[in-house]
Amino acid sequence: MLNQYNLKMPTNVFAGSDAMQNLHTIIKDGVTKITIFTDKGILKVGLLEEVISIIEKNDIEYEILSDIPTEPSYIEAQEVVEHFKALNSDFIIAVGGGSVMDIAKLASVLSTDDYTVKDLLEDPLVAKKQVTTLMIPTTAGTGSEATPNSIVGVPEKNLKVGIVNGELIADHVILESKMIKNLPKPIAAATGIDALAHAIECFTSKKANPISDTFALEALDLIMNNIIEACTNPDALEAKRNMLLGSFYAGVAITSSGTTAVHALSYPLGGKYHIAHGVSNAILLTPVMKFNEPVIKDLLAKAYDRVVKEKDEELTVNEKSKYIIDLIENIVKTLEIPTSLKTFHVPEEDLEGLVEAGMEVQRLLVNNMREVTPEDARKIYLEIM
Repeated sequence: MLNQYNLKMPTNVFAGSDAMQNLHTIIKDGVTKITIFTDKGILKVGLLEEVISIIEKNDIEYEILSDIPTEPSYIEAQEVVEHFKALNSDFIIAVGGGSVMDIAKLASVLSTDDYTVKDLLEDPLVAKKQVTTLMIPTTAGTGSEATPNSIVGVPEKNLKVGIVNGELIADHVILESKMIKNLPKPIAAATGIDALAHAIECFTSKKANPISDTFALEALDLIMNNIIEACTNPDALEAKRNMLLGSFYAGVAITSSGTTAVHALSYPLGGKYHIAHGVSNAILLTPVMKFNEPVIKDLLAKAYDRVVKEKDEELTVNEKSKYIIDLIENIVKTLEIPTSLKTFHVPEEDLEGLVEAGMEVQRLLVNNMREVTPEDARKIYLEIM
């Protein structure tokens, strides 16, 4: 556990019943033109209607950017940024999942011509906030509304890379459960597992600390006890509210701690095979937890004590640790998320390329409590092939 640690998070977070009505207050002073970042699916199902209605009631000019690609490359992200720059807006609202929010965050620091997305891949710390941002997630979730991270693909490396800078953290967040009420189960499940991975990885990270543990444990409790109900019952608004909070808390944990080998080894799966980020994490979550278990048993036992409501007080640390890993595995299975790369036709001859790409993600691998060697990565990838 770190001896020195800090926390950065959005300035204003609004949640609970009718949280969207806080938009009136957020935009009423000094905002002259808003750009809404979203995607065509969100437009089609009407999730922007309340946002637009509030903007129009405040008589503020707005534009909508809906050509946001899923799992964007840095080249695609730059194209969206260039479009945004031409609009001369002084406020950004992102309504969407991780990709939408990540590009909106990049746009907030790229209204200048001093640097590009590609430049930030080389040196993310040159970025400075130029435009105020509001994040309204429509999944629960990537946690992007809370994090200083923006993930983009690097096609020439068949890899996803995280651009990390505190300037990317949103100024405002609205967690509105109505936005995820009718989320299709496969998307709800994959993004929910992503949030679960954030929580368990941050809690078992070398960078874990008292601040991150507070948020990670609460996230684990909320997510593991609500994810199945939230994903399978459209009317379970309380479970969905809990998932939104859990996802946000897990995102906050990332800002103070950091993810580990699950995310590191998943990045090549998204970068080369375009497997959805949450699905990649779901495939790797149990194998990596089993790999890490010898050195994180005490932490998993603490997670058991927090998460499990009907505890068996006689369980040993080893038994509690196994219980949590089995519970994670069961959640993934119950939500019918693929657990093998065979589903995505990844050939075994690609194994060495995966190992090489995965080992490049040292930014996250150094957080893993148990050292991951190339041979370890090879065994983990083979397990899911």
